[in-house]
This record gives sequence, structure tokens and C-alpha cells, in this order.
Amino acid sequence: MLASVYVYSGFHTLRNPAAVAPAAEAVIGKISEKVSPALANTEQAVRVNSAVQLVAGSLLAAGRLPRLSAFALACSLVPTTLAGHRFWKCEDPEERARQQSHFLKNLSMLGGLLVAAADTGGRPSLCWRARYTAGTARREAALVRRTAKFSAPCAKVVGKGLSLPRR
Repeated sequence: MLASVYVYSGFHTLRNPAAVAPAAEAVIGKISEKVSPALANTEQAVRVNSAVQLVAGSLLAAGRLPRLSAFALACSLVPTTLAGHRFWKCEDPEERARQQSHFLKNLSMLGGLLVAAADTGGRPSLCWRARYTAGTARREAALVRRTAKFSAPCAKVVGKGLSLPRR
């Protein structure tokens, strides 16, 4: 359900990026200064953003690569929100309230996407797996040391042809 809005808006914006490009100009200009001059064409940047939303939203809805998809959607939602819902620039109180409501809605959706990006679906995280593997390796190395320490005197006795003492 979380993905439906991204699939819908990504599809429609991809078909008509000119409708969104003027609102995105302020944000795209600031991003292209810092990231890449390749984003200088606002309409092209809007197309890329909508394609990310369409693909990642479809993957999230299908349950394929859900963590990566949710993270990609979260990354695309930030500039979309900053460009489309600039309530602090609105003079009209009704328009300001409407834009603020949309801004807060997107902020809540961002929270949901971050939760989905962090969700492991009941499987342990990569950090837990790394710690568990390191702990297992330490325990096995200690066991090998103890076994080698115990086996060394036995190897000397067996090497001389003597039998081991019984306990």
C-alpha cells in the first residue's frame, strides 16, 4: 500500500514532466550545483526522479528488494517534497495550510519508508550476522588452541612408541 502513491505519481510525472518542472526548478538548481551539472536540465531530472519512483515503487509493491526500494523511494521523496510543497513561501493562508499538510504527509511517508528500509523481515541484520560469525570464529579458534595444547604432549608420547596413560 505504501508503494501505490509512488507508482501512480511516478507514472504520471514520467508521462508529463513539464507540469512538474517549474516547481522543481529551485531544488534541482541547488542540487545540480553540488552534485552534478548533468542535472542542469530540470525536465530530465524530473524524469529520472519519476522513473526511480515508478521502478522502486513497483519493486516495493511486488516485495522484490524491499529494503533497497524503500531506501530509493525515501531518497527521491526528499527533493520531491522540498520542490512541491514549499509552504513557507506561500502568502495565502489557505494555500499555506494545504501545502503544509502535504509536506507533513510526505514527512510521515518518509518515516514509513525509513522503517521499511530498516525492516529485515524477521531475518537478522548484516551487522548481527557479522558479529555472530566473528564470535563463532573466535570460539572455534579457542577450541583449536585448546585441542592443540592438549594434543601436543600426547603426540610426543605416541611418537616415542609409548602408550598413553589411562585415567
